[in-house]
Amino acid sequence: MPSYTPTQKSAIQQFTGFTHTKESVAAKQLKNHNWNIEQAIDAYFQSNNTSKDASSSTSTLTKLFDTYRDNPKDEPDTIGVEGSMRYLQDLGLSLEEPVVLAILTELAAPTMGELTRSGFIDGWKRLRASTLSDQKSTLPTLRTSLSSNPQGLFRATYKHTFKLALAPGQRSLPLDTALEYWRLLLSPPAINWNTKSTPWLDYWIEYLTTKWKKGVSKDMWEQTAVFVAKSLEDESMGWWSEDGAWPGCLDEFVGFVRDKRGAGEEGQGMEM
Repeated sequence: MPSYTPTQKSAIQQFTGFTHTKESVAAKQLKNHNWNIEQAIDAYFQSNNTSKDASSSTSTLTKLFDTYRDNPKDEPDTIGVEGSMRYLQDLGLSLEEPVVLAILTELAAPTMGELTRSGFIDGWKRLRASTLSDQKSTLPTLRTSLSSNPQGLFRATYKHTFKLALAPGQRSLPLDTALEYWRLLLSPPAINWNTKSTPWLDYWIEYLTTKWKKGVSKDMWEQTAVFVAKSLEDESMGWWSEDGAWPGCLDEFVGFVRDKRGAGEEGQGMEM
């Protein structure tokens, strides 16, 4: 394989896992789409999909969707809470698994307990999984993709999770709710927000529960993902600038982390 960055190698592995193509094909598609794995996979399947295959896939997915509807008469194009739970159980999943959030993102679920016909059919067609068995087979690749690249499936899932978790009529998440989803998304088997000398997630939770104690806006939620990606690339925070357009909570968190690091270094010095 030619020389690629670790992120690019991960994208190639994810692409081949989804499409079962050669690495050379994966690299070409990814280069053509600026290494955006979702766009590259979509383009690959669209270019290799026939109308006959698409028609058959739609029919199969329509029948599968219909088996899980809660109220076919009044809501023919919706799977509600009970149907969604049955469906996830049939996939062998529990709500405590972060891959559930990835699936709900891929299927454009409007809320945590609802699936729409269009999102269900379009999402699984894009992933080339028309039957329940095929859908189960995509789970290992989705899990790998979710944990290996902060800028790929993880970023899309993280962004969509805010919408899933948001209560009707609300514009921000209660802190307890946000913490629950941060714990799910920022620790294994999803992204591991820890580096060699900094337990970032532990520090973040400690900061929020002792210093912040407020709700979480959409901007704060999304900018935290940017912060996570940068801190995993460079835990020294050489990229940080006080003049940057970060939310105030993240400005304060940087100071909190530096204080924690300073206390740790002083403790080590006293032991010596």
